[in-house]
Amino acid sequence: MLSAYVTHPDCSRHEMGRDHPESPERLGAINDMLLVKGLLDYMIPYDAPLATEQELGRAHTHLYIREVLAMAPKEGYLQVDPDTRMNPWTVPAALRAAGAAIKATDLVLGGKVSSAFCCVRPPGHHAERAATMGFCFFNNVAVGIRHALDVYNLRRVVLVDFDVHHGNGSEDILADDDRVLMCSIFEKGLYPFCGEKPRGRNMVNVPLDPRSGSEAFRKGVTEHWLPAIDSFQPQLIYVSAGFDGHREDDMGNLGLVEADYLWVTQQLMALANRHCQGRVISCLEGGYVLSCLARSATAHVRALIGAD
Repeated sequence: MLSAYVTHPDCSRHEMGRDHPESPERLGAINDMLLVKGLLDYMIPYDAPLATEQELGRAHTHLYIREVLAMAPKEGYLQVDPDTRMNPWTVPAALRAAGAAIKATDLVLGGKVSSAFCCVRPPGHHAERAATMGFCFFNNVAVGIRHALDVYNLRRVVLVDFDVHHGNGSEDILADDDRVLMCSIFEKGLYPFCGEKPRGRNMVNVPLDPRSGSEAFRKGVTEHWLPAIDSFQPQLIYVSAGFDGHREDDMGNLGLVEADYLWVTQQLMALANRHCQGRVISCLEGGYVLSCLARSATAHVRALIGAD
């Protein structure tokens, strides 16, 4: 069965200034590399819809949603936190990014595809229930997870997050939801400066020292993530796919390479094939140096679609 490739042109219209690392060019770099490598031949393209307030409300407060929708400037930029700005296209882009996770969930659980990659921005895993943070407005993956739980009545969903920064927003939204197992691996001492102490009993957080590299990353996944996921027996796996742990990306200092993203995705796909008919939905998070972002995302997608 083919995989889904969910994206939308609106996601490239949101931008936060020429100096900002979370740039529209990120999506083009990934798309171009997937095209050159022939991987899009194995994927069905879908446009990301606009998430509704009801869909967003499964992960965010309605007051917060209305505040974000009302903040969009008519022109120029609005600074909403020290790292995050809005332009006139931010709201439709954020709604498409969250809508992509919903669309992917419908496609996978509807049996149309076995897996999906949501090539969207703005990213989402720092967005808390009622707070914009770290380039993120709505928590795309959490919106998708709650859609799977509340609409499709799934009982066991896994979220894995291998961004170099801890997914504090996802943890805020999903902590102590016994239907979800969240596994996060990240670099200690980086924004958002939390995660070493899990906020819920359903969290498997693996903080890594700076410059710990591939061996520590793979050991953390093998010793902590994989047994927990195997025991949980998920019906569906979501991935917050951040590639800023790459050694060429100066957002972090873990020292990972493309082979690590290929490897971790292979491990997840093996578990997905064992427990949930290979059903995996991946949403793009970080990764800011275009060349290594494109290579790393391509390695991830190659394993996701079974072309490795």
